[in-house]
Formats: sequence, structure tokens, C-alpha cells
Amino acid sequence: MDGNVSKPENFESAFATVAFVDLAGFSALTDVHGDASAIRVLKRFEEFVHDALGGHGPPIKWIGDEAMFGFPDPATALEVLGRLLPACRSEPEIPLTRTGINHGPVLRRANDLFGSTVNIAARIAAKAAPGQLLATEPVASIAKASGIAAKELGPARLRSIVNRVPLYSIELAPMSDPVWICPVCKMHAPFEAYRKTVSGPWFCSAGCADAYRRSPETYPGWVEAVAVRAT
Repeated sequence: MDGNVSKPENFESAFATVAFVDLAGFSALTDVHGDASAIRVLKRFEEFVHDALGGHGPPIKWIGDEAMFGFPDPATALEVLGRLLPACRSEPEIPLTRTGINHGPVLRRANDLFGSTVNIAARIAAKAAPGQLLATEPVASIAKASGIAAKELGPARLRSIVNRVPLYSIELAPMSDPVWICPVCKMHAPFEAYRKTVSGPWFCSAGCADAYRRSPETYPGWVEAVAVRAT
């Protein structure tokens, strides 16, 4: 397919900063704790999103537990997410978020955005660890200029993207400690642990502990996270 085709009819060319924020353990939370608990968590997340946006309007769209945002520039994205992510991090009943941000050319139709900039932002969010915000260089450079910590991680391979994409980890919320992340629903321990052994994971509840005991291979993230932390 020719990548240099003309702009499609009814689409407007623009530049935008696209961000995806999702709840890392939402599917497991739904499976273990039930639909009613999951919907309660989602409603709380939606409230935080609404409050953080302020006068910037609603998200571009909701995709299950994931919110897609379109901002005019990286500074605005960092301003809004700088309110959203700490709020989510401080709420003990919301799983850790995963965030991906990218800036570049997009095609706009009505209130939706399309194009490779959007696709890369979505892939970056999927690659982020629970509690992590990953971004591309245009966003990281604005973060650094604003005094926000941005760590270069090097080129990364993203699913369905041929060329490796240089990524940066940006700190807008307190860092999460992998040892204190529930391996099932990705809650982070802001309170006394339900159960934490010397060698095993922390669990937010008896339900998550039982799910992990019955099928630890379903939740490999805890072991991987601790291994990375130890190297």
C-alpha cells in the first residue's frame, strides 16, 4: 500500500499529543472480584479522568478500562496527566495505571484521531509496566525542560511497528515498588499487606491470593518485575 496517499476526504491533518491510560489489572480484577467491583473501580477512574481534564473537554474515547486523549501539545498532556496519575496512585482501590504518550502528525475526523502517531501511543501504553508512563522523545524533551524527571530507556520494539522506537520513562507520580504490587489485580500496597512472606508476593486480598495459588502461571508479572529490579 502506498504510504504517500493524499489526505482522505472528511479528515483534517494536524499535530497532536496522543495519550492512552489504562488500568493494568482490570481484567484480573473483574475475574477475581466480580463485575460489580470492577464497575465501581472503573467509575472511580472515570471521575479522576474528568477532574484532571478540567476545561480541556472529555477524552477522545473510552476503550473498556482505557482512556484515549488527544492534546494540542506535550505540555498540555503533561499538565493533565500530572493531575490524573498522582490521583490514581493515591487511591488504594484503583489498580496501577499504564500510560503511553506520543506526539506527531494525525488525521482528525470529528472528535477522533487516526494514524501512526495514535497507533504508536497505544503500543507504548501496552508495553508500560504497572505504574509506568512511557513516552517518545518529543514528549520527554518538554518534560525535561519543565523540570520533570525523564529517563532514557533506549530504542524499544513495539508490536506491529517495524522500526524500534526510542522510549523514555517519565515520573509524574510516585514510583511503584514491584515487590508491593499484587501480581493478580496490580493494586499497589499503600496500606498494611494482606499477606507478604519473605520470598513470595504481596496480595491485596484473600481472593487474589487464592487465584495466584491456584494458577501462578496466569500471573507471571510479579516474578519478572522482581527479577528486573534485582539486576
